Amino acid sequence: MAFPSRAMRSLALPVLLGLAIPVIGQVPGQTDSRSVPQGMPVPATVAPTPATPTADPLAPLPPIPGVDQTPWLYKGSDLPQDKMWKFGRLANGLRYAVRRNGVPPGQVAVRVRIDAGSLNEEASERGFAHLIEHLSFRGSQHVPDGEAKRIWQRLGATFGSDSNASTTPTQTVYQLDLPGATEAGLDESLKILAGMMAAPSLTAQSLNAERPVVLAERREQPGPQVRYSDKLRETFFAGQPLAERSPIGQLATLEAATPETVKAFHDRWYRPERATVIISGDMDPLLLAKLVTKNFGSWQGVGPNPPDPDFGKPKADAPVAGALVEPSMPPVVAMAVLRPWQYQDDTAIFNQKRMVDMVAARLISRRLENRARAGGSFLQAAVALDDVSRSANMTTVNVVPLGDNWEAALKDVRAVIADAMATPPTQGEIDRELADYDAILRNQLDTARVEAGSKQADDMVGALDIRETVTAPETSYQIFKQAVAAKMFTPDTVLASTRKIFQGTATRGLVNTRTAQPDAVARLTAALKADVRPLAEQRRRQGTVSFAQLPKLGTPGKVVSRETVSDLGLERVTFANGVRLLLLANDGETGRVYLRVRFGRGYDALPATRESPAWAADLALVAGGIGKFDQGDLDRLTAGRTMGMDFDIDDDAFAFNALSSPGDYADNLKLMAAKLIAPRWDAAPVNRAKAAMLAGYDGFDSSPDGVLGHDLERLLRDGDPRWGTPPRDEVAATTPQAFKALWAPLLASGPIEVSVFGDVKADDAIKAVAASFGAIPARKGATGPVPPIRFPAHVATPVVRYHTGPSDQAAAVIAWPTGGGSADDRVRNRLDVLAQVFADRLFDRLRSQAGASYSPQVASQWPIGLPTGGRMIAIGMVAPDKVDFFLSTARSIAADLASKPIDADELQRIKRPMAQRLARMASGNMFWMQRLGGAAYDPKRIEATQRLAKDFVSIGPADLQAVAAKYLRPDTDWTLKVVPKAK
Repeated sequence: MAFPSRAMRSLALPVLLGLAIPVIGQVPGQTDSRSVPQGMPVPATVAPTPATPTADPLAPLPPIPGVDQTPWLYKGSDLPQDKMWKFGRLANGLRYAVRRNGVPPGQVAVRVRIDAGSLNEEASERGFAHLIEHLSFRGSQHVPDGEAKRIWQRLGATFGSDSNASTTPTQTVYQLDLPGATEAGLDESLKILAGMMAAPSLTAQSLNAERPVVLAERREQPGPQVRYSDKLRETFFAGQPLAERSPIGQLATLEAATPETVKAFHDRWYRPERATVIISGDMDPLLLAKLVTKNFGSWQGVGPNPPDPDFGKPKADAPVAGALVEPSMPPVVAMAVLRPWQYQDDTAIFNQKRMVDMVAARLISRRLENRARAGGSFLQAAVALDDVSRSANMTTVNVVPLGDNWEAALKDVRAVIADAMATPPTQGEIDRELADYDAILRNQLDTARVEAGSKQADDMVGALDIRETVTAPETSYQIFKQAVAAKMFTPDTVLASTRKIFQGTATRGLVNTRTAQPDAVARLTAALKADVRPLAEQRRRQGTVSFAQLPKLGTPGKVVSRETVSDLGLERVTFANGVRLLLLANDGETGRVYLRVRFGRGYDALPATRESPAWAADLALVAGGIGKFDQGDLDRLTAGRTMGMDFDIDDDAFAFNALSSPGDYADNLKLMAAKLIAPRWDAAPVNRAKAAMLAGYDGFDSSPDGVLGHDLERLLRDGDPRWGTPPRDEVAATTPQAFKALWAPLLASGPIEVSVFGDVKADDAIKAVAASFGAIPARKGATGPVPPIRFPAHVATPVVRYHTGPSDQAAAVIAWPTGGGSADDRVRNRLDVLAQVFADRLFDRLRSQAGASYSPQVASQWPIGLPTGGRMIAIGMVAPDKVDFFLSTARSIAADLASKPIDADELQRIKRPMAQRLARMASGNMFWMQRLGGAAYDPKRIEATQRLAKDFVSIGPADLQAVAAKYLRPDTDWTLKVVPKAK
């Protein structure tokens, strides 16, 4: 059962639940003589509910000739079968798993998994598994060379997001999310995929064309992180194939590849016996099964099916420690306890025992987090359990020291672990972890109806890779509850699990330092073996906390106006204290309630003429606590509940965000309101944020991408200190007092807009806001001039920045100023389409034809909350000698777009995937929340949303040419290049 371990691994401290893009309703198709888009956004509450299938979805499929329909996934397992999945094995050995899923409506998610990756390569074939992935997409039996992207676009799929592939050490997975799928379109897509698997174009022409693309992808990887990952595998998996089998391969073997050698790898491993087709989508599963049988049934492997390669076992006699020097990375210590990976039948008791192990690991991670928050010797440390590439079962510990004293940090972390191994936890600590585990599984159960088909397909792929099953959410929850009822989670059992997960065949460690330390390996070896028991600290007592102890908010506010935007199903409510509410109540996403609280003026309120501690807010503002509660108290307060509070800065507002549930959102709103009226200003989170920023500062210039992340936004704002990364000395000078001085008045002033979108009753939601934000005192208006937004002046030659990374890496940027604000939404919509046309052409010229850049990017960035500051921007990671080629190519494309209209086929290929993507996004509440953010104070945002579909359909070639001519002018562009620093 793949779910529980993945759920616990993804649960970070503090608990932050990920946001899926689920369904609200059906999206109607629309036509246009110029582009024929297949679907556009419609309001959530007026979208019709998808038709319910008449057949019993849990019933087995009727027999299909030549197909063994035994549920092969559950062989050896006593777990109840998830009967929504229908299984089959064709006569040629290919397996399939298909199911109906209407999230989002009309989409079909297809995954073709080949049970072979980089661990299946011989030494002379390193990188071939990944190379074949590229070649399969370039051309195949049913696709002429270089035409795959255009074919997928005509079917409504965006190349790179809807259609893509990935290679790992143990598998190669081909992905297609087909929006607006029809039987004919899916039939054609499966025919293409079957041809890609059985007969990719492995010719000299295709190999010579695609090899530069693969080498560009290899070149563009961040050097320090790649070297660290390589050294980690080399150290942890010494003596095993995984130690030297990175999927990207080696330069020498990739350059030496020939059609014959690549075909030999393909013929050996690409066979129906090693292939699984997985489909979850909005179609009859019987039809899905028949289409798989039709298109993949004739595939035959070449020669005998080879045995699985031996991935080896951890070596007890390999060196204990390794070290490397990467000045651009912070000091970090990684420790692992390795055990042999062994196949085990996926049974209930196996999963329940693993749950106990996961709770033990989570409990230690929480103690480590509490110690780090208190200002210990490390910034961050956590324990994780995982099966890695069927090569080892591992317990890993990652430690980021505070400063350069990695030995002290490692010993302190090991002391926490040693204490956990020596003394049982309290039942209260265990129950704290169980509450979160229960909340995760319960949330999965409550929201199962709106789980996306693409996620279900990906979960099946993950289960196959680790040789496990998938189960229905109710089964996962039942197995957990049975384990709790059987008293499997006690101090003694968790203590036993703690001891078990830190025992194994070998213990290994790796340390990265900023400067060379010749004795680092010896010191790390000693630190891994040192007696750390005297360093253990007294465990923090778990006090009782409740919402009644939060700062008092006042009496519930009165509603002074309530109106409905009927065509959107949106309600606008105003309270007596001035707080305004945007409410979109719908049951399209069962069990999910999205909250967003916008307040103040965002970037408009930050100092525009000097540096400020605004940068620290992401890490320190929420973590600073509320009233008398610090972050640890708040963690306990929200244990077992679907609650959260993230912070971000919008153009014209600050914002708290959360994904909650129907039973928890009212208290979540109270928590957010309390943060505004009674923030706590703990110094530790500010100091921790400062240490984290300084620890990563040296990495900013280690690659072109790092330089862009540090410098680009400020450069594009003509040096405005509100954007970008502040200088190192400003970060170092930040104090808790300065942080409070900036943020205390910003939290206390300015208008408030609360958005509640999702599974709520309208009257109940209004009462919840009345009792939280409606109950706080009226706030002072945020006053003061709006600082101007500047774009840098045109430059004749590119601005130059330098990086200290590999000498074959560079970046090129070109940008043009556009506009901003909510009034010019038609211009914004046209620029969005123009950016996609630009990106498509740049991709063809730079990647498909020249192999100069693996993934050039183009985007239109239009700030709705600012009057100006928008831009059209193109970025490419290239070799240093290709910078001028990138810039000249981008200028040539811009000039062509401004001088003549695009043809009808190109417009259709661009608009159809865009329309499908918009339709999918519009089937979830997040789309509407983002589109309507700020609309309580700016009605133009509602008007722009109301006319989006009609306006998008109307966009034609002349419209795009007009905006290109207006904005993509050679006399306004600004360019930047990031090149290697001379050594």
